[in-house]
Amino acid sequence: MKTGEPRWVDLEEASLRVRALQTKLHHWAVSDPDHLFDDVFNLVYDLDFLTVAWGRGKGNKGARTDGVDRRIPALIGAGAETVEFLEEVRELVKSRAFVPLPVRERLIPKLNSTKLRRLGIPTARDRVVQASLALVLEPIFEADFKPVSYGFRPKRRAQDAIAEIHAMATRKYHWVFEADIEACFDELRYSAVIDEVRKRVMDKRMLTLIGKFLKAGIMSAEGKVRKPDTGTPQGGIISPLLANIALTVLDKYFCDKWDAHGSPYRREAHRKRGGATYWIIRYANDFVIMVLGTQAHAEALWDERGRAWLVQLFPPWGFKGDLRLS
Repeated sequence: MKTGEPRWVDLEEASLRVRALQTKLHHWAVSDPDHLFDDVFNLVYDLDFLTVAWGRGKGNKGARTDGVDRRIPALIGAGAETVEFLEEVRELVKSRAFVPLPVRERLIPKLNSTKLRRLGIPTARDRVVQASLALVLEPIFEADFKPVSYGFRPKRRAQDAIAEIHAMATRKYHWVFEADIEACFDELRYSAVIDEVRKRVMDKRMLTLIGKFLKAGIMSAEGKVRKPDTGTPQGGIISPLLANIALTVLDKYFCDKWDAHGSPYRREAHRKRGGATYWIIRYANDFVIMVLGTQAHAEALWDERGRAWLVQLFPPWGFKGDLRLS
């Protein structure tokens, strides 16, 4: 997608233009599920996209934390200083000389747990590029995301996922299989992420940029940099979107099973023959599979034979699960 050389404008004007282009991207993705986007890299360094990316990043809570560059986004001045900062970022991305720095690692306690989770804090410059990249990718992949996915998506909340669980329970889906993908953000294979992105975006410059972020590395509190072979560090703006892109295969697996039964009458006939129907509800790497059938149908999801579907979908990943029956 070609763009001109727009002037630096205020955030409101830039937001209007970005929204118009996002609408076009989403429309193309929805109208043609097989469409491959092969010229969208220019949007990542488009001045409007960078302006909106900067506006969103500087206004959130994380803007008061610094990455390995020790530069705090919230303290970067307005006016000429911001223009200079964004022009520098733009030229680096446009010339393809941009190289993200390692994220700064912080260990923070998990909610309601004594365990710690890793948080990766990108540099100010890297946050802007990640945010701009997300602005381009999100409207494309939102066309493919299933309605059963609720985590880190526009106008969707954890409360919505809980409401759907309650709704399915009223429809006699009383057996609940609960699980999460252990260390999902740490264990995502780079190749799996890129392979899923490539199903919609074939612009090699975009794929290269995503690969750079995946391989940027992590700097510990002691200043040591490690470059793992897997993972999208939590804290990166682009990480939740990339995780959702990769985990869509899980949603699709169960949605396809649901669709294969066709109408409610065929699903009912299937159950009368001793079968079961399943409905998945996912929030990021946590998911439940609600079962209308018997306890044996629910337990079969986690026995040695039943777990084959997990291995097939995510061969290298570890899983932990809690089968909760009600």
